[in-house]
Amino acid sequence: MAERERETGDIHTSSIANRPPTTARKRPTTSLVEFNSHVEKERDQEISALTQALVEFLSTEDVTATLLLLLGIERESGGRRERERERERWWVGEMATTNNTTVACKGPMKATSEGAWQGDDPLHYALPLIILQICLVVVLTRTLAFLLRPLRQPRVVAEIIGGILLGPSALGRNKRFLDSVFPKQSLTVLDTVANLGLLFFLFLVGLELDLRAIRRTGKKALAIALAGISLPFVLGIGTSVVLRTTVVKGTRQGPFLVFMGVALSITAFPVLARILAELKLLTTDLGRMAMSAAAVNDVAAWILLALAVALSGSGSPLVSLWVLLSGAAFVALAAILLRPALAWMARRCLDGEPVKESYICATLATVLAAGFVTDTIGIHALFGAFIVGIIVPKDGPFAGVLIEKVEDLISGLFLPLYFVSSGLKTNVATISGARSWGLLVLVITNACLGKIAGTVIVSLIVRIPIREALTLGFLMNTKGLVELIVLNIGKDRKVLNDESFAILVLMALFTTFITTPIVMAIYKPARRGTPYKHRTVERADAESDLRVLACFHGNCNIPTMINLIESSRGTRRRRVTVYAMHLIELSERSSAISMVHKARRNGLPFWNKLNRGAAGNGDQVVVAFEAYQQLSSVAIRPMTAISDLHTIHEDIVASAIQKRAALIILPFHKTQSLDGSLESLGTAYQNVNQRVLRHAPCSVAILVDRGLGGAVQVLASDVSYAIAVLFFGGPDDREALAYGARMAEHPGIALTVVRFLLPPPSGEVDADESAADGAALSDLVNKRPENSPSVKYEEQAVAERAEVMRAIKALGRCNLFLVGRSPQSGVPRLVERTDCTELGPVGSYLACSEFSTSASVLVIQRYDSSADPSKLVEEVAEIEDVPDTPVPAMTPGSSHRPLEIEK
Repeated sequence: MAERERETGDIHTSSIANRPPTTARKRPTTSLVEFNSHVEKERDQEISALTQALVEFLSTEDVTATLLLLLGIERESGGRRERERERERWWVGEMATTNNTTVACKGPMKATSEGAWQGDDPLHYALPLIILQICLVVVLTRTLAFLLRPLRQPRVVAEIIGGILLGPSALGRNKRFLDSVFPKQSLTVLDTVANLGLLFFLFLVGLELDLRAIRRTGKKALAIALAGISLPFVLGIGTSVVLRTTVVKGTRQGPFLVFMGVALSITAFPVLARILAELKLLTTDLGRMAMSAAAVNDVAAWILLALAVALSGSGSPLVSLWVLLSGAAFVALAAILLRPALAWMARRCLDGEPVKESYICATLATVLAAGFVTDTIGIHALFGAFIVGIIVPKDGPFAGVLIEKVEDLISGLFLPLYFVSSGLKTNVATISGARSWGLLVLVITNACLGKIAGTVIVSLIVRIPIREALTLGFLMNTKGLVELIVLNIGKDRKVLNDESFAILVLMALFTTFITTPIVMAIYKPARRGTPYKHRTVERADAESDLRVLACFHGNCNIPTMINLIESSRGTRRRRVTVYAMHLIELSERSSAISMVHKARRNGLPFWNKLNRGAAGNGDQVVVAFEAYQQLSSVAIRPMTAISDLHTIHEDIVASAIQKRAALIILPFHKTQSLDGSLESLGTAYQNVNQRVLRHAPCSVAILVDRGLGGAVQVLASDVSYAIAVLFFGGPDDREALAYGARMAEHPGIALTVVRFLLPPPSGEVDADESAADGAALSDLVNKRPENSPSVKYEEQAVAERAEVMRAIKALGRCNLFLVGRSPQSGVPRLVERTDCTELGPVGSYLACSEFSTSASVLVIQRYDSSADPSKLVEEVAEIEDVPDTPVPAMTPGSSHRPLEIEK
């Protein structure tokens, strides 16, 4: 019998009814034959007893399968494979017996299947099932995020809703769906993967928090943070009294009071940062105040949560005290021992050099080890990861590389599983009846009242205007992932039951959902700028300064941009000031939010020499612009704009007005590939250019970059470019001509101006436009030095499209073409079809690969006074001038506000 048990697994049958007792085996005193006979008889008795019990208590089909397995008899239709499958299907679990009734319990899932062709159902195995769950969650949450995008909702709202929909509140009401996709035996694997993703996400949250910024928190923000914690905490305690007498009867009073207080007093720091960035409030005074208060609130919330977790243990109060003391000792040891080691690795990671893989691996392993220690202590593994993230040095590239290595996998795939894990525990159906819905309204009211009222009252006391105070109150009422963490810990510790858990989850969802719409309704800060005169390159005052706002997407645009600026500086004494604006899309990634935080903290993320490491400035962008400024007479003012692509044009327009720019240079939405063709970055970038063209407060130029001067910056003494201006007539062409004339002042520029003489149009001719065209050309010719080889002027009579194309190609090899976006009427269409209407008829032809693969193109649109930027920027007569020079690093207590960065 022992051999048979080893074959089929341990069988627990001690409680099966009517089983005859097994005769004790005695050492044989006779012959070996008699002993063997005695053993065989015992084995037959055991098999007979077990078979009789199974036949009595199990169905006929299960008994048949079991007998076949025990006796080693194969089914005729299944053979050996069927026998092994039946054995696995039945004996992986153990047989539990209660009150003389035998129940077959499902055992843990195997990791992988052998495939559907072998008869395996992938949904019965852990690995294919978790893959299906991840794919389903990602598709559902991203779809919801796309649908909620018009409402400007953060992605966490879509993830919470997606988790609830997959749970028993919606799709999970279908038992077949729930048992197939989220069976009970798979929840251990799901929760493990979800908590592992949450562990590393909390590490990322810790990386975003800078203790130095918290220490520099002003008195106003500190007072607002304390009020935003204390009053909701008190109301949470009052709410807990009502819940304990109604729906949460029998729970321990102390842990429940603390959990309710923490749940109502939390402000979600990452979610608040996302909302502020979406609404372009992060670098405003209001945004700075909200983020400072939220950072203090976040740290306080984690301390209170640690207290709640310690109190919710099943041990005595002395055990809870030991848990708290052990947690405090862990934090102290991490600061004393672990921080120096991380700082040593951070110091060895130099700007511009790759971070060693061993440093990344060691840090991530440290996160896991810290999670293990804090879980062993009894305050949850998340605290360890969060503490490690906080103590990682924020200077240098080390923290940024850690974020890049972790964020996409964790935030994109694993973290949404945590929302599903919460959704599977959330059953909205438990909220039924007038009492339950009344309690939901009570919890939401107290949560909003505590946060908003406390924040508004203190804000008014510290003399913050009423509208800003009310906005600040709604911003501080934001909940999110940290709220769900608190609720899940309370649910796992049996502090919250199903109904109270569902009520609090809906409260968190509601308070976060209403934040963005309400803030947009009550507070829209007006960007202000002073009216100014010089909005075009062509001007009567030729000696005035030229201000250019040059935008770029990445490092690949910088060499061409610098070479274009160098060619535009001329040789006269008139000054050229260039604002180089780095356009960065605000995504859901933590790195984008971290960059916004650095811009908010340091004011000048590209130009703060005293805090270069903290601002992440040691990159190629800063090196290139610093080197160029030192070698030239052009003043460079690096800037950054971090925003959603749907609204980033507002930042460009606002910055142009505030800097009093005469020309905005935008990068074309297509970049050149190795084979010379242009590849699109996406229609979103094209739409940015089109919106700027519609709302621009000055002239706009779109640069089709084909490598002007090559892939490196060219020294001023080495500049040697052939530039052609194609002049058809009209305001845009005159602006292009004026820009070309300025470039011709550079000794290394050879300018060719070609005027195309078209047949007169059939309609009326605008005499004023024709006169303006003639005057512009005459001015260029008259001011040109005699026999100057740098400027050539010629005229070409053309009548049809082929002649225009032939005349352009006859110009030979040019480095740059300057052309107006909308030339005068009568210009033939040079391309049959184009998807780049922002370039105009001539620019579209010059940008196509059939024309050239080496000549860059600058398409210019002259400032149109009919454009209305007032919807984006309010122009007032008196306003503090925005400084053109880099602002010194801020010091604690400084009252100076850096205004260089426009978000």
